[in-house]
Amino acid sequence: MINNQLSLAINGREQQLHRELVAFPLPVEANGNGHSGRHAVRSQQRVAIVGMGYVGLPSAVGLTARCREVIGVDISADRLGVVASGAADLPDSYRARLANALANKSLRLTTDSAEIEAADAVIICVPTPVDSDHLPELSALHEACSDVVAHARPGQTIILTSTTYVGTTSELLAEPLERRGFKVGSDIFVAFSPERIDPGNPDHLPEETPRVVGGVTSECAASAARVIGLMTDAVFVVSSSEAAEATKLYENTFRAVSLALANEFADVCGALKLDPIEVTLAAGTKPYGFLATFPGPGVGGHCIPCDPHYLLWQLGMQGRSAPLIEQAMRSIRQRPDRVVERAREVLAADGRALPGARVMVVGASYKPGVRDLRESSAVPLIATLLRKGADVHYYDPLVPTLSLPGGQELASEASPGTNWDLVIVHTLHPQVDYSWARECRVLDATYRFDEAPSRAVV
Repeated sequence: MINNQLSLAINGREQQLHRELVAFPLPVEANGNGHSGRHAVRSQQRVAIVGMGYVGLPSAVGLTARCREVIGVDISADRLGVVASGAADLPDSYRARLANALANKSLRLTTDSAEIEAADAVIICVPTPVDSDHLPELSALHEACSDVVAHARPGQTIILTSTTYVGTTSELLAEPLERRGFKVGSDIFVAFSPERIDPGNPDHLPEETPRVVGGVTSECAASAARVIGLMTDAVFVVSSSEAAEATKLYENTFRAVSLALANEFADVCGALKLDPIEVTLAAGTKPYGFLATFPGPGVGGHCIPCDPHYLLWQLGMQGRSAPLIEQAMRSIRQRPDRVVERAREVLAADGRALPGARVMVVGASYKPGVRDLRESSAVPLIATLLRKGADVHYYDPLVPTLSLPGGQELASEASPGTNWDLVIVHTLHPQVDYSWARECRVLDATYRFDEAPSRAVV
């Protein structure tokens, strides 16, 4: 069931401000009782998804039920092989749908970007990471947009969903298309609609998550909203592609700042001998003015550690700064070092030194229920522990191997046992047995593994 309620820390103004949003009217069909139900009008459009990663693949699977055909385009034959085999990281509810879509050929996979020309709508879903200096790494974005522009044809709707800097949609799509001779808004339609995929969370399925669309023109916005409306039951239109791009940057910058604050307040609670989870839950009972965020070992994934840097980079190009955001991102980067320092303190309290200590890190992925290692704080955590002389191992049944900076490879322990000087709990996956860890000295960086009698928190 989709929830159109605004998420505001402003008591009593949610409904008033909700009326200021522009909801795009989507078609609905009557159910057996004569009432309008979830819109289920099947489109005759052929949609191409460029990039079959964590956003593109679930988007493609979801569209197969609503479109004549979905073309999954990716430059990596290996990635398409993983998708075709059914081994890709997907919500359980999507796995059977993927298998059916491949079997009935409603989803077709290809490495040939020329197939884009056959599509009525093109949705670009490529990764936009940052490099080691936290600068935008734009090669995949540039390549994908160039391919789409090169194979564009009149009548197409082209939608960028990858998080990026404000102005990208115009710069990399609309302007090159105009140079090719297209009139954007009449010959062809270009828009930005930020992805809202929450990997590993069954409560936030794509079809139940509202989407925002901003077009280069109003005609572009309407055309794109009709396409995005095949993926969700609620679409809100903003005034421009730039406003939609800024929306996504604000969403994830807010998360970054609030997570940095949650981690810092957890340290405050530690100094005051208080439980930060108890305090956070208590504060969350206030129906206005507070949005709860929980502390942890660090911030990982494809969005929060990366997206604010696109904003900071763009501001820096203009000679401007955003000190609060800059400090929040520094705090996020430094969080694994704080976990290492606490590990040293806990071991010292037990009469052990960090060098030579046998340390087990539980969970390597950045988030429960996913295999994704991108920007996972477990990687710098393990690397720093090794650099300081600890004998480090890890256990994660979803991540059999991981690569550390410098190329060192580690393999997950098959049977962790209990012979550890310290167990650092980083990520707890659902349906995984961690009962063995209760017998160990535990540093709980999740603040939620309270089953161990000998437990400290960060």
